Amino acid sequence: MRIVLLVVLLLGLQGPSRALACDLALVLAVDVSGSVDAEEYRIQMDGLAAGLRDGVVSEALVRARAQVSLVQWSGRSRQEVSLGWAQLRSFADVEALAQRIETAPRPWRNYSTAVGEALFLALEQFAAVPDCRRRVIDISGDGFSNEGVEPRAAHGPLAAAGVTVNAIAIEQSEPGLTAYFFENVIRGEGAFVVTAASFADYPARIRKKLVREVAQQTAVLTPTDPTAACLCSDLQFGR
Repeated sequence: MRIVLLVVLLLGLQGPSRALACDLALVLAVDVSGSVDAEEYRIQMDGLAAGLRDGVVSEALVRARAQVSLVQWSGRSRQEVSLGWAQLRSFADVEALAQRIETAPRPWRNYSTAVGEALFLALEQFAAVPDCRRRVIDISGDGFSNEGVEPRAAHGPLAAAGVTVNAIAIEQSEPGLTAYFFENVIRGEGAFVVTAASFADYPARIRKKLVREVAQQTAVLTPTDPTAACLCSDLQFGR
């Protein structure tokens, strides 16, 4: 089934050109493995919601008519699409998504870390949004992959589908995690890793990450001008 879905995805992305319906399709992939306790889970979800509400981020999402989805992932065969694609056409849409993320139930608590499996699940979701110009997976994690397929096994299919993977490495118990994500997880032109020294740092770091991957690279779309200019020259933020 996974192979069939990937074939459909690739055919859809390589088919005849379409009118651009959105500038960005973004999968938010959140680590809910056993190393993440209840308080740390709450910090992640609240921090992610706050990042979406940030004025710079929310405006860029609306102007790009972005599609956003939430994946929660843990060990092998324990990843789920917690929130399907939501198109953000207004600030009310962004607020509604932020509230859904804040209240999304946690599906698992005591399992391993299967980063590669999470990447493959996130990749499959883009088949439903073929009209988006950019396709990005924003994955957070606090540990090395220790179960399932290796993250690098997803790089070929991700490249073929034109998907960029950015990451936030929470190094609270794994000081070398940023380097591991840099070497094994991220891919695509301009892909990057943001480091959070602890879960307490996560809200500020995810906000910075969203600004960088959403606002700095977003094209402004209007109903009459689907190829409008990029916001990059207007929004210059430090790395």
